[in-house]
Amino acid sequence: MQRLTRLAVAAATALAAAAVSAPTASATLPAADSQPHPHGGHHAVFVQNNSLAGNQIFAYHRSDDGQLTPAGSHDTGGLGGMLNGSAADHLASQGSLTYDEQHALLYAVNAGSDTVTVFAVDGDHLERRQVVSSGGRFPVSVAVHGDVVYVLNALDGGSIQGYRVHDGHLDKKDDWHRCLGLDPNATPQFTNTPGQVGFTANGSQLIVTTKANGNNLDVFKIDHDGTPAADPVVTNVPGAVPFGFVQNGHGGIFLTLTGPNALSTFQIHGDGKATQQAFAATGQSATCWVVKVDDLLYTSNAGSATLSGFRASDHGGTLTPLGNTPTDPGTVDAAASITPAGRYLYVQTGGNGIVDEFAVNTDGSLTQIGAQTVPDAVGGEGIVAF
Repeated sequence: MQRLTRLAVAAATALAAAAVSAPTASATLPAADSQPHPHGGHHAVFVQNNSLAGNQIFAYHRSDDGQLTPAGSHDTGGLGGMLNGSAADHLASQGSLTYDEQHALLYAVNAGSDTVTVFAVDGDHLERRQVVSSGGRFPVSVAVHGDVVYVLNALDGGSIQGYRVHDGHLDKKDDWHRCLGLDPNATPQFTNTPGQVGFTANGSQLIVTTKANGNNLDVFKIDHDGTPAADPVVTNVPGAVPFGFVQNGHGGIFLTLTGPNALSTFQIHGDGKATQQAFAATGQSATCWVVKVDDLLYTSNAGSATLSGFRASDHGGTLTPLGNTPTDPGTVDAAASITPAGRYLYVQTGGNGIVDEFAVNTDGSLTQIGAQTVPDAVGGEGIVAF
């Protein structure tokens, strides 16, 4: 609990990390044509444990009532990593496990070995296809739009590396690499590494949050072929510590601001500049992650061990607070399943490596329906749900 308190204090001022050194791995498994064709994820939740001894993805079968049962584990072929100063979340990022619906692929970062693993997804089963270089040090987040994938590397000042999806694999594009130019020596490290990479809904712009290392939103224009602009358009948000985000309409995002512990909405304009539209404080500590469930938003507050709920209206122009829900210690990443039978929210808690399971009620309140202890997942991060 003392460590979680330190996390809350530090995250309210900045965010940083020290990499665990490990050899870089790169391997391509048999070609996609020699493997079963995936049908995509369904009735499943996948959780990354980010273990320093060997990163693993744990599969869970989701029943119609939202409850989870273990369905096996899968080695990524890489190592997890841990940033200096981190406690509940060793990657200090959002989007470290990302699903590619168009190609039925799952991308997992291996921060400790500077690689990304590609899995084919079929129901609650994974088939490992590839381990590829991340193009930098300490990958923490992955974004996909169409056939284009970008990985965010956190150390050495930060960088993005682009790929094209081909035949169930990632083809690395060396000329789609851009350095972010952040201060590599800023401390504490877990508050001073970039937090997330993600596309706007139409795929024309790529957004990177820098957290306390600048307090900026870096927006790269993406050409029709996937090539990023040479330099980003930078919007400074003083003292905000921008961390995690999800899409909001054509060109907007819902963004957590860890400095004031708040949820905000920003519009990303055609010229790359960003303007804030709405702001709502959580009243909690270490507000870093956000997940969207229809018109509902839930932020994860690692220092308070809570979720804060909000209802968005007027295209994100208004955020109405819905109250807080307790979780296990160290609330971090979250994912949602929206089904004909109901809406369910699955929340990683890094204090003890537990995934809390919730049903989402019509008024936005949450009812806990179960919990799963993920092996070797203290400080783990990365979750997707179907």
